[in-house]
Amino acid sequence: MNLYVYTLGCRLNQCESEAVAESFEKSGHEVLKQFDVGGRTADLVIVNTCTVTSKAEQKARRMIRLFAATCPVLVTGCYAQMAANEIEGLAPNVVVLPLARKPELLKLPQFLNGRLAFGGTHPGDPARFEGSSNEGFQRSLLEFLREFASLRIPFGENGFKENRFDYAPSGFTYHCRSYLKVQDGCDNNCGYCRVHIARGPSSFLDADTAVKRALEIENHGYHEIVLTGVNLTMYDHNGRGLGGLMEKLLKNLGPDMRFRLSSMEPDNVDDLLLEQLADPRVQPHFHIPIQSASPKVMARINRNYSLEHLEYVVRRLREIKNDPFLACDIITGLPAEGDEEFEQTRRFLVDNGFAMMHVFPFSPRPNTPLEKARDKAPESVRDERAAILRALALEMNQHYLERQVGKPVEVILEENRNGTWYGLTGNYMRVKADSVELDAKCGDLVHGIVTSTNTVNCM
Repeated sequence: MNLYVYTLGCRLNQCESEAVAESFEKSGHEVLKQFDVGGRTADLVIVNTCTVTSKAEQKARRMIRLFAATCPVLVTGCYAQMAANEIEGLAPNVVVLPLARKPELLKLPQFLNGRLAFGGTHPGDPARFEGSSNEGFQRSLLEFLREFASLRIPFGENGFKENRFDYAPSGFTYHCRSYLKVQDGCDNNCGYCRVHIARGPSSFLDADTAVKRALEIENHGYHEIVLTGVNLTMYDHNGRGLGGLMEKLLKNLGPDMRFRLSSMEPDNVDDLLLEQLADPRVQPHFHIPIQSASPKVMARINRNYSLEHLEYVVRRLREIKNDPFLACDIITGLPAEGDEEFEQTRRFLVDNGFAMMHVFPFSPRPNTPLEKARDKAPESVRDERAAILRALALEMNQHYLERQVGKPVEVILEENRNGTWYGLTGNYMRVKADSVELDAKCGDLVHGIVTSTNTVNCM
């Protein structure tokens, strides 16, 4: 059977999708890197959804309908947790497995192998099931998916293990860099967000297990690990925190393994973590969900830190790294944001030299404290502010890229297009890599000099 996994949203979703893909490959199925490869389409699509914004949900609905026109679609993730009935109504061959049951997907290949008779390798293989046509195969597959989704009792040797940290891929189908999930959920209650509603309270993988999994990734030949979580800096925040985990990882892994943090909420960034981030193996790229730099707005939306702490975190990141790539999330038009509050945020971004900004107009999310807030900006003002920040983001990104010309960098190779390699530098520049060795492969590390804002000449 051919499978395609389509992922929306955060790097945590990417990590979990990779684990699902690996479980299918180990069970003898073929995982496609695209829905349609050489005229062959997937027999089954798994869509891993996001609920951060209404646009993410809209895109999920559009893609689900597109895939469902051809084959059965199994939908999971945060959006599936919040709106299962709505999603199931999109097409008759859509099956929903809510986020709370997503870990069960790792058992789906085992389940299907027990239902699809004789282990045939093609939908048209009559030895595979009772009907020999592709239509019959899809009908049988859809019935099995519905059966799987309806199960409420354990099956198989070990039964269901509904553990959110069972996602531990050591090989990656859709990425040349590796992902390690160490945290899930969130104890905060930011007024605009419903991800913590879908994902539940914060939990984390114990440090020794995280180190063991990182070593397995290293032994598979990967050169970069991206640590992922819903609120990564909430990792063991009542103990030694993310800094303690980083300390163990850096101590146990080799000098050629790079580390990158998927995202850093500011509230639990402490000095121990900052000390570990100074290690040269930690890449000079940090993504900070800021949303607003106005103390008035921060209080209104229930951000649990002060502007002074945010300024301290940004200043220290600049001290421990040489001109790091700082990215952030910003929401315009939040409740309590007037012209003065917007200007405070804009000035903060300029003064701190952010190299990338993901700008979102405020979109009230269902079942959140700010869903019916009356003090939000008018949509026209909200959108105008978003346009101003997006223009600023392009300008500041260009300034950052221009500053890198002439500097030495390390590039991890990610894609070969018609004989030309493209990759990602440690400071998150996506570049064309010239003069790469002929025997290079995806995931290799190469060194070079930045010759333009999008090109590195490798040595």
